[in-house]
Amino acid sequence: MTKIFIDGSAGTTGLRIGQRLAQRRDLQLLTLPEALRKDDSARKDMLNQADVAFLCLPDAAAVEAAAMVENPNTVIIDTSTAHRTNDGWVYGFPELTGQREKLQKAKRIANPGCHASGFIALAAPLVEQGIIPKEAGLSCFSLTGYSGGGKKMIADYEARPEMLAPPRMYGLGQNHKHLPEMQKICDLEHEPIFCPIVSSYYAGMQVVIPLFPRALHCSKEDIEAIYRSYYPGKIVRPLSGGDEQGFLNAGGRAGLDDMVISVFGNADRVTLVSRFDNLGKGASGAAIQNMNLVLGLPEETGLNLEDAI
Repeated sequence: MTKIFIDGSAGTTGLRIGQRLAQRRDLQLLTLPEALRKDDSARKDMLNQADVAFLCLPDAAAVEAAAMVENPNTVIIDTSTAHRTNDGWVYGFPELTGQREKLQKAKRIANPGCHASGFIALAAPLVEQGIIPKEAGLSCFSLTGYSGGGKKMIADYEARPEMLAPPRMYGLGQNHKHLPEMQKICDLEHEPIFCPIVSSYYAGMQVVIPLFPRALHCSKEDIEAIYRSYYPGKIVRPLSGGDEQGFLNAGGRAGLDDMVISVFGNADRVTLVSRFDNLGKGASGAAIQNMNLVLGLPEETGLNLEDAI
């Protein structure tokens, strides 16, 4: 039976991975007693026993944990920012051209960032098809639930719900940690102008890229056709139309592990929109999808892909 270890199982990403995998009968979860959870020797032993080890840790701790792995057969899936642009690590977004085949053979996988996943899903196919020039200056804004900020932010929002009710923009210095992977994975010459916004709901993400189609010598219909061809699977898929009465609910995919891609607007102006759970396809769901690929399983195994109500 495949042995799995989650280093950092008490964090939000680790908890969701653990909850999903606890339902599986094809996997054995290796766990440490609470007293040994931060013991380096015990962690190293578990990391090297595992067939697949998830690192759900801060960046510096993830680098240290990766260095502990001496077993050449152990696959590491790092959910931190630490290795996402590093040579020798495979970026864990299987839907990109050629990426699924790389992930099936990978020993070191860098799980994508949540905001980055939504941006890359929208931009990468259009750059690849030559619709968006590599030298383009793009802008993007992203709405996220507060669970993306980890335990401290969750505690803050739950302790002060009225004070933190209005949406809050952050990353004001244009130095958000997801920007390097957004640029590199999309093969862009410049990082986009990025405006992330956290709001007072638990989970769900909505990433938006505005475009002028005529400036790109294409139409709204051209973009929709590219997405339909590029994303034929169950996990990332095009979805036309909005929610009831023409609104879009940023938390509408909460609890799910999929991502839906939409194109709204008209002949002059369009908005490209990806919607997903920041803890699903934006974190834990993506990590499990990558694990399934490494193990030779259908990649949707154990994921919640039911349509939202």
